[in-house]
Amino acid sequence: MKNITEFREQAHKMVDWIADYFVQIRQYPVKPKIEPNQIVSELPAHPPLSGCSMDEIFTDFKNIVLPGITHWQHPNFHGYFPSNNSFPSILAEFLTAAIGTQCMKWETSPAGTELEIVVMNWLREMIGLPESFQGVINDSASTSTLCAILAAREKYSYFEINDKGFNSFNNFKIYCSSEAHSSVEKAVKIAGIGSYNLTKIPVDENFAMNPAYLRKCIENDKKSGKLPICVIAALGTTGSTAVDPLYEIANICADYNLWLHVDAAFAGSALILPEFKDLLKGIKLAQSFVFNPHKWLFTNFDCSAFFVQDKDTLIKTFELIPEYLKTKTDVKINDYSNWGPGLGRRFRALKLWFVIRSFGVSELQAMIRNHIAMAKTLEQKIRVAQGFEILAPVNFNLICFRYKPKSLIEQSKINTWNEKLLSVLNASGKVFLSHTKLNGNYVLRMVLAQTNIEQSDVDMAWDLIQAKVLELEQENLLSA
Repeated sequence: MKNITEFREQAHKMVDWIADYFVQIRQYPVKPKIEPNQIVSELPAHPPLSGCSMDEIFTDFKNIVLPGITHWQHPNFHGYFPSNNSFPSILAEFLTAAIGTQCMKWETSPAGTELEIVVMNWLREMIGLPESFQGVINDSASTSTLCAILAAREKYSYFEINDKGFNSFNNFKIYCSSEAHSSVEKAVKIAGIGSYNLTKIPVDENFAMNPAYLRKCIENDKKSGKLPICVIAALGTTGSTAVDPLYEIANICADYNLWLHVDAAFAGSALILPEFKDLLKGIKLAQSFVFNPHKWLFTNFDCSAFFVQDKDTLIKTFELIPEYLKTKTDVKINDYSNWGPGLGRRFRALKLWFVIRSFGVSELQAMIRNHIAMAKTLEQKIRVAQGFEILAPVNFNLICFRYKPKSLIEQSKINTWNEKLLSVLNASGKVFLSHTKLNGNYVLRMVLAQTNIEQSDVDMAWDLIQAKVLELEQENLLSA
């Protein structure tokens, strides 16, 4: 592509295709029916010596790439947690790509820094954090949690580890629930503290952290010469969206002067609803908090909102300013290049600004309430359906369930049966669900959070689940 005229022509074609994609999206299989290495085999092994036309490239995209896409924006994508987008967010991403600005410092893009300050203040107000929290946009909750753990490490080593390594500090302890996201353990490993020094606290019948056991573990570690430094509490675990008792955990952390990081990666978006504000009781005692607008606030991946009360500790953990990056504005406004491990930064604030302005808080609230209402309705249908079980509280819009055939008693066989059910459902191309294990039970996870989901999509998915259960039951009878 050599000139602006051709660019304009091709851009219009692709915008039209994108609009048609959303109109036709229910016609695509949610999960592609391909085998590993199939796309590799269809593409040349070596790069072209001469350039190809954009028409040719776009044709190959549609014929080779698209058939291998799992459609996360499909209204019947119910797996994992969503990675939503929306039309305002997509348009902002167009502009972000076109401008191509590097937002590492105010000098490199003043609007990038200042818009990020504004939208993070908006988010803080929307979800109900105290004004003492200040925010930065990271790529993921995994990075945000890593930043929190590194900041805690430096605070409790008096910033000596950054300078001298771990020579005098080899006894740190960190705590999370046994249901915490794997990113916590990965962050502990990356921070050099080690998985061995991460204690996973048992959970109660609702899969939430047991605060009494947390206190006991902290006491025992202190008596044995360990130095507890940080607790990660989950406001919506990945497996079941369990909510750790934040108020009790926060007070335990205050008693022992520990850093409290709250991981609300998915469920944090629900905090824009007044009816969920009580979940934040005790948040003023936390040092950091994260949630992902790219999961349930209709903003394209990647966009992780990370808040800290003591930004000075965070900055001191990461600050490194070589001569070529020194500017006279560094002390006048946030220098986000020193708020995390990366120097280069995308203009993520733009899409978040577009989303909040385009929808407004009231419409965002209505969309999230609608998702929760659909989940509650489906929950009741599953509870009264013969053979089905709900295996975790439906705190938001994730339903953890399984089918328990009358002919099966052993847990391992029930697990195998539900694993087969999940495989059959996803192979149909009509829906996509994921799974977890709770108390050793293989559980199907169905989250109703895709941006454009409608009640008819939920009804179709539930009908399909019941139909596939009947098919598998009949197969078992025939093979028995």
